[in-house]
This record gives sequence, C-alpha cells and structure tokens, in this order.
Amino acid sequence: MTEANFADVVDLLGRWASGRGPLYLLLAARLRALIDDGVLAPGEPLPPDRVLARRLAVGRGTVVAAYDLLQQEGRVVRRRGSGTRVAALDLPATRTADGVQANPLLLHILHPPDGVQLLTCAAPHDPPQVLFEAYAEAGERLAGVRQMGYQPAGDPALRAALAAYYTGRGVPTAPEEIMVTTGAQQALTLLTGLLLAPGDTVLAESPTYPGALEVFRHAAVVVKPAASVEDVRERPALAYFVPTVRNPDGVIMDNPSRRRLAALAAAHDVPVIDDEVRAELCFSGETPPPVAAYGRGEQVITIGSLSKLVWGGLRVGWIRAAAPLISRLARLRAVHDLGGEVFSQLAAAALLRRLDDVRAAQVRTLRARHDHLCAELRARLPSWTFEPALGGQTIWVRLPRGDADSYAQVALRHGVAVPPGRSFDPLGGLAGHLRLHFLFPEDELSRAVTNLAAAWASYDGAGRTPSHRPLVV
Repeated sequence: MTEANFADVVDLLGRWASGRGPLYLLLAARLRALIDDGVLAPGEPLPPDRVLARRLAVGRGTVVAAYDLLQQEGRVVRRRGSGTRVAALDLPATRTADGVQANPLLLHILHPPDGVQLLTCAAPHDPPQVLFEAYAEAGERLAGVRQMGYQPAGDPALRAALAAYYTGRGVPTAPEEIMVTTGAQQALTLLTGLLLAPGDTVLAESPTYPGALEVFRHAAVVVKPAASVEDVRERPALAYFVPTVRNPDGVIMDNPSRRRLAALAAAHDVPVIDDEVRAELCFSGETPPPVAAYGRGEQVITIGSLSKLVWGGLRVGWIRAAAPLISRLARLRAVHDLGGEVFSQLAAAALLRRLDDVRAAQVRTLRARHDHLCAELRARLPSWTFEPALGGQTIWVRLPRGDADSYAQVALRHGVAVPPGRSFDPLGGLAGHLRLHFLFPEDELSRAVTNLAAAWASYDGAGRTPSHRPLVV
C-alpha cells in the first residue's frame, strides 16, 4: 500500500493532539477509539511509523510509542516486514451484529452468542430470592419518601447504612464520607476523571481487574505494573490494588502488607484505591479489614459494590473516602446524571441489613462450585496448572504451551468463551494464562470443562484445529 493510501487514516485522526498529556498517549487514545468503534476494521493496515510521523509532523518515536502501547493492549499487531495492522480477531463472538469489535470480557453484554457458555463475565447470573424481598421492603419505604430523588451523593439511608458497615469493620465512617455510584465501574470512572490527567502514571497489580485497566487507558494515562506495595515509593499519581479476593486469581493480601500500603500512601501522598468489590466472598467466612483500617489519612479510597455479592443487575456501588473528596465527586457526578436510581438504593440498604445471611449463602454456594471446578480440571485437564482461590468467583489457569488468545479461538468453536490472560495485565503480558469462573451450577461447569478439554485436545499451539471435532454438549 502506498503512502497516498494512508491519507484516510490520517484524516480520521482529526484533532488528535488537542488534549492534554504526552503526544504518544493522545495519538494512542485516538487510534484506540477508532479501533474500538469499528472505524478501523480488523486486519486493516496502519501507516508505517515514518510515514505517519511525517504526516502528523511529530517525531517517529511518538508513533512507535503509540503503536507499541496499542500492541500491548492487543488492539494492533506489529510484525517486521508486514507493518502494523489492526488486530484481526476472527472470532464470531468478538464482533457485534453491526461489525463493531468488542472486548472479549464484555461479550455477555454486547452480543451474547447462541449456544456458547460464557466464562467471560464473573457476576451472579440469576437474582436470588433475597433480592426480591429487599425490593419489597424498598417499596414500602419508597411510599414514605418526600423528595425529588436527585441525589448525586446517594440516598441518605444507604449512605448511613454503608457508613455503619465500615464503622463495624474498624473504619469509623460518617455518611458524608460515602458516595453511592452506579456500580463500582462508575466509581472507578469518576475517580479517574477527578484525580488523573493524560500522561499521569497509575500503579496497578498484575494480574488485576481488566475493567479498571480499560478505564485508565481511556483516560490516556500510563499504567505500570506493581511488583509489590513498595512500588508506591515511586509516587505515581494513583495506585490501584485489589487486596481482598483479587480478580482474577482470588488471592488475599496479608495484613502486614495492608498496613505497609496505608503507610506508604500517607508517607508519599499517593491516593490508593482499595477495590473491595469481592471482599465479602472470602471462603474462610471472615472479611479482612480494608486498607483504610490501617491509616487515618485521606489517601486511601475504598470502593465496593453489591454486583458480585448479590446480582450483576443490581447496579449499586459506592466510594468511601474523605468528606472533601466525596463532595468533589458528587459535584462531578451531578454533571453526568444527577445521581442514581433511588429504588435500587433503598433495596441495597435492606440487603446490607441482611449482609451476614446473604454472604453465608453465597460463600457456601461458591465454595462448593469452586471445589467442583478444580476437581474437574484436575481430572480432565491435568496439564493445566492453577492455585485454588481463597474466595471470589474465578481461578487463574496457566496453560502448559501456546497462548490463551489462540486457544480461546479453538475453545469458542467448541462452545465455550474464555478470557485470555493479557486482558488482566497492564502491559498486555500473561499470554499463557486464562481466567475461569465457577458461577455456573455443577452440571454446567462439568459441561464447560468437557468442552475445554475437547478444545485442548485439538489445539496445536497456534490457534488451528488440525481435525474437525463436534461440539460437545
């Protein structure tokens, strides 16, 4: 393809450099949006480094850094001799009906394929009976509400219930230190928008929750992996940790490390997000103290949600932080949607009053399904290695050969969608890993492992199936 043929790509970039931050991050952000929106189609070639640099009047290093970042994210492929192309994902389930490329971890939302078991999303699939009871109680309370319902910081009853919840866990909290959000994902988005600017550095564990990585990347910040809590000494603009039942591997940070993290955050004035979305799902039945319990400074910010504990469709999350920060967040939230839906917040307050029973029931079910999945994997896929989780809903598997991206293509043809490991790494590594959830009933988990084993038997390490094998149902 000649240089003239790349003019359309250059035109599509538009005013890509008009924002704040390093040029390579701004260029990567614009290309990322074009790829995610399907404007740049899978397999489409991108201008060579030198050509694009000359067209944009920037140094070649700017283009190289932008392309390398997108390659780490799996959005482009760079090969010597064939240039840079948009990643050619040929999986039927990775594209919506209108041709727009989808993050594999969001398939259950955007375009769930027929006849495929989705192991791509780890959230409870069916609303439990206790949720219906909580909504019935919320309906009675709603009858006595006498206000317009616009509450950017959240319903007072739920804020008070959450403040009591954290106080009971050793973190004295006032309602003014609580903000209710539409799930923890909105909490991350609001915090990122308020605390970060393009080009800032965020410290995150590896592996970690991919939804957080996507929020940070879309904010055009630099995400660096943390080897330990000691890396907070590098004074990033923000640090993100999941100390309790980490997504994807279900590990739990020990208490001395929590104390050290809080101390480092205070000493170096680094805001630290403690993601507690899965904290109440410890198989031991005991929930460790949040990081904020080890420091009374304003640096530790705690986020949580009921989506993993109760049901994915219950979009109620929260932020616990110093009152001045909550006030700033509420003002930012008001610009976007004036506040969350009140009825669900009243139901959430009712659920918090039954927290012990809700937690016990969920943990009992999840522990049994976890043990069943582990047993099935050991029996049918003995070459795969993993550590049993200490809680949560997922385990982290290492493949003995090949990479999870190419294996995922084979698995999909055998009726199972699995998320590859690079989605969980700030630098797009961990290609030999994948995450499996154990939210399905035992018989469905057995069927999923049977199909995964059939896919593995046909996998040659490059994503090809040397012989056709029927879908095992």
